[in-house]
Amino acid sequence: MLFRSALLSGVFWAVFLAGVRVAAVPPEDCGQDDRAAIEDAARQTMAWIQRNQLPDGTYVYEYNGYTNELTPQYNNVRHAGVTMSLYQAYGKFSETETLNTADRALEWMLENTVRRDSWAALAPSGTYAELGASDLMLVSLEERRLATGDTQYDELMRELARFIVSLQREDGGFYIGYDLVADEPQREGTSRYYPGESLLGLAMLHNAFPDEGWDEPAWKALEFITTQRDEVEGVDFPPLPDQWTAMAIGEMASWGLTGQQTDYVHRLAARFGLLVRTEAQRQGSWYGLATKGRHARGAGAGTWIEGITGLWRAAWGDDRLADIREPLKERAVCMSGIMAENQVTAEEATEYGRPDVAQSAWFSEGVTRMDDQQHVLSGLIFTLDAMEGFRDRAR
Repeated sequence: MLFRSALLSGVFWAVFLAGVRVAAVPPEDCGQDDRAAIEDAARQTMAWIQRNQLPDGTYVYEYNGYTNELTPQYNNVRHAGVTMSLYQAYGKFSETETLNTADRALEWMLENTVRRDSWAALAPSGTYAELGASDLMLVSLEERRLATGDTQYDELMRELARFIVSLQREDGGFYIGYDLVADEPQREGTSRYYPGESLLGLAMLHNAFPDEGWDEPAWKALEFITTQRDEVEGVDFPPLPDQWTAMAIGEMASWGLTGQQTDYVHRLAARFGLLVRTEAQRQGSWYGLATKGRHARGAGAGTWIEGITGLWRAAWGDDRLADIREPLKERAVCMSGIMAENQVTAEEATEYGRPDVAQSAWFSEGVTRMDDQQHVLSGLIFTLDAMEGFRDRAR
């Protein structure tokens, strides 16, 4: 009788503790986390961008699947970002139509570039130049140069970089734009992500032209980002999960990071890792979805993959980060697998009024936007690089 009572008690506690574990830590599911599925998802996303480019070189900005309406507004920063991802895709897969699509989008940017003194900026309005648009135009051109070896835009890259540097403040941060009518920087307001975008453009430019001094403003920007930005922007759970900074650190790791900066990398890696684990728990069960909230939108999840793979590259450039190499790779593959599984299939797209826009996209609350595809595409490409052991940005 005593034995039976003890056995029942043991069974009760085993079931109870198992229930507590499920309640506290829902299971994780990494979706289709094999190389073939991830590559197919990347190629499908490339096709989405190509299919949804408009005659003037811009892209479909936003589609509401509930109302079957395309949003008429546009965003210059995201235009440059989508074009950047296409050049990365061309560098990976060498498909001519991908390059042609990106170059048509580049023509739109070239037609909307303004020049003052020694700098150039992307400013379609003609009255105001936002820093982020020129940041990502510069990165797009740098990705094009890496992918093609074509140097015809080298001077334009320098002009864009001079615009970025002209907006850098004494503390290493940046003004967010330039008033072309008043002919002066916009000194009011801040941006969480423009500093990281600026840093990435400057870091890549220094790697392209190491004797021209672009590392000096890059170091200033990194110092601001790693020591002041979270406080300036009021980030509730620092560090800010900024993929642009992570990718820039991947460019800068061989330059010789400080101890404070490698500590920042460890903390940023943990931040991205937590976001991916949470998403994998949403994917893992109905209970995980109920307790962790709705799935992240494509643009958000894609930035996590971009950030993780940027830090993965950094970890190979600095042995003080060796302990996070494999965990970062595992998280990148997991998040990429989730996105591969959740991408809208051709069959699912027939349920929408615009199957051509719905197919291969990621929706959040019935809406997909071009940067949902942009960030995921870049993240998938960089994950494939990691799975193949490709760490050097020079192709």
